[in-house]
Amino acid sequence: MLKGVAELHLTKMAQEKIVGSQESANSSQTATAVRMAAQPDTEGFPRASTWESAKAVRFNTDWQGKNADPERETEVRLLWTSETLYLRFLAKYRTITVFPNAEANGRRDQLWDRDVAEVFLQPDGSTLRRYKEFEVSPNGFWIDLDIAPGEKRDSKSGLRRRVKVNEANRTWMAELVLPMNCLTPRFDPAAKWKANFFRVEGAAEPRFYSAWRPTGTPAPNFHVPEAFGELIFVPSP
Repeated sequence: MLKGVAELHLTKMAQEKIVGSQESANSSQTATAVRMAAQPDTEGFPRASTWESAKAVRFNTDWQGKNADPERETEVRLLWTSETLYLRFLAKYRTITVFPNAEANGRRDQLWDRDVAEVFLQPDGSTLRRYKEFEVSPNGFWIDLDIAPGEKRDSKSGLRRRVKVNEANRTWMAELVLPMNCLTPRFDPAAKWKANFFRVEGAAEPRFYSAWRPTGTPAPNFHVPEAFGELIFVPSP
């Protein structure tokens, strides 16, 4: 009988340890970009197997860190070379709402008024309120912006994207290719950047505004660099 109680106690401790580690992973303030060792595919994007080498960041709560919705979970993976930063969003969705038109190259102003995945990047932490914003929609429209106090201008980054929707699994996936020289004049893999990842979904308010690092504002607002997490660059596994 005592043996059975001891085994039950150990099992419970193991379960609590697993749950604790999962909670720790979900609350992490650090995202990791892994150096891409393999060659890209014929379209210049990482191969599916290469993405699996990158540690996933996942989130499904709103911008305040509340109202978790597993059916709208977002997964982000990052890879890097000295010339390029690669990002992949894998987004579960309930509905998809997109603009029907854009510029010839796919750029669409006010893209955030429909469904999007977003990344904010701050390579230089010395200026808190200067950072880069990149957005992509489920139908492949995009926007890139340089943000600074009292300033919002087109980044002209040279961004490339590839988007797929899987209606059977109710997911959409967006891959972004960002030239490193549009992010920083001199890339240093030892540097620690600041970053945050977001999703917006819904045709009308209240829409689902989701954030990796909650901004905690009363109304939805992603432009809170104080809430950004850390982005580090690591070698290939």
